[in-house]
Amino acid sequence: MMEQSKAKRQEIRMLNRKVLEITGIRNVESFDSEEFLLDTELGFLTVRGSNLHMKHLSLEQGLVAIEGAIHTIAYLDGAAADKSKGFFGKLFK
Repeated sequence: MMEQSKAKRQEIRMLNRKVLEITGIRNVESFDSEEFLLDTELGFLTVRGSNLHMKHLSLEQGLVAIEGAIHTIAYLDGAAADKSKGFFGKLFK
């Protein structure tokens, strides 16, 4: 029973590529109208798109909701960060 309560869990729900709800959020590292960088239970996550804005944020509940035109959702693990040529790829080398 104790092992199940410590297991990391994350849910990502998207509606029509316009509303994105993510659980397991620890912190919002940075955001603007084109990119969000989120620290999650399962690693850093980037959300890219256009006209992005935060609809809801609750760090106590570990929940964020993002609205806008969503183009990309990607985890920044070791392999992905090395391939990225952007600012965040260099930052997490």
